[in-house]
Amino acid sequence: MSKSRMISESLAPLLDFVYPPRCAACGEAIGAHGGLCTDCWGDLVIPSGPSCASCQRPFGDTGPAEGGICAPCLASPPKHAGIHAGTLYTQTSRKLILAFKHGGRIALAPMLARLIAARLPHPDPETVIVPVPLHRRRLWSRGYNQAALLGKELEKLGHGRLLVDALQRTRPTPSLGGLGAKARNKALTGAISVTGSARGKIGGRDVLLVDDVLTSGATSAACVRELMKAGATSVRIACFSRVLDEAIDISRSSAAK
Repeated sequence: MSKSRMISESLAPLLDFVYPPRCAACGEAIGAHGGLCTDCWGDLVIPSGPSCASCQRPFGDTGPAEGGICAPCLASPPKHAGIHAGTLYTQTSRKLILAFKHGGRIALAPMLARLIAARLPHPDPETVIVPVPLHRRRLWSRGYNQAALLGKELEKLGHGRLLVDALQRTRPTPSLGGLGAKARNKALTGAISVTGSARGKIGGRDVLLVDDVLTSGATSAACVRELMKAGATSVRIACFSRVLDEAIDISRSSAAK
C-alpha cells in the first residue's frame, strides 16, 4: 500500500465525521463518500439487452434481435462507430449532470467515469481520448471542462490517452435545445475544428469522444466529422447519460416484469 493511500485511509474517519457522506443526487446519508443512496441507484437506467448494432440504442423486449439496426440509423447512417452511454437520462442522472456541470461538483467525475467505463469495450491504451470542447468564454466562466474531467478519469482506467486540446470551439454557439435539425447544423457549422497540434496525433488512431450528456447528437456529430477529416480511423462516443425517452420507457417496463 502506498504512503499516500495509507494517509488517506487513516484520515477517512475524521473526514466522515466532519463531512458525513451524502448521496450525490438527493443528499441522503450514505455509507461512504462518492456514491448514491439505494433509491437513486435504483432510478438510474443502465442500457442493456438487444440494441442497435450501429448506435447502441436499446430495442427493448419487442424490438429486433441483437445485430439489428434502428430506424434513425437506417434513415441516416452515422459516421461514428458507436455510442457508449453509462446511463439513460432520468431525474437522477439529470441531478448528477447539473451538479457536476453547473454546481462545481467535480469530485463526481470518478463515479460518472466508472459508469461510462462499464459500457465500453475492453480497454485499449492506444485509443486517443478527446473531450467535446467548450468555447473559451464558457471555459473561463465555468472554470473547467466537464468532458475533459471525465476523459482524465477514463485515461486513469486504462481506456486510452487523453488529448485534452484536440478539438476547439472557434466561436461560441447558442443552446441547441428546441432547435430543429437544420438550425442545429447551421449553428455548429464551422464552430468546431481540430487543432493544428493534434492532427498528427489523431491520424490513423481510434478516437473516443467524451461528453457528459448526449442530447440531439448534433454537437458530437460535428466533432466526429472533424476528427474523421483529420484522419481518425474510427470515432466512438462515450457519455455519462443519453437522452432517449423511448429507451427509458422500454427499460423501465422491462425492469417491472
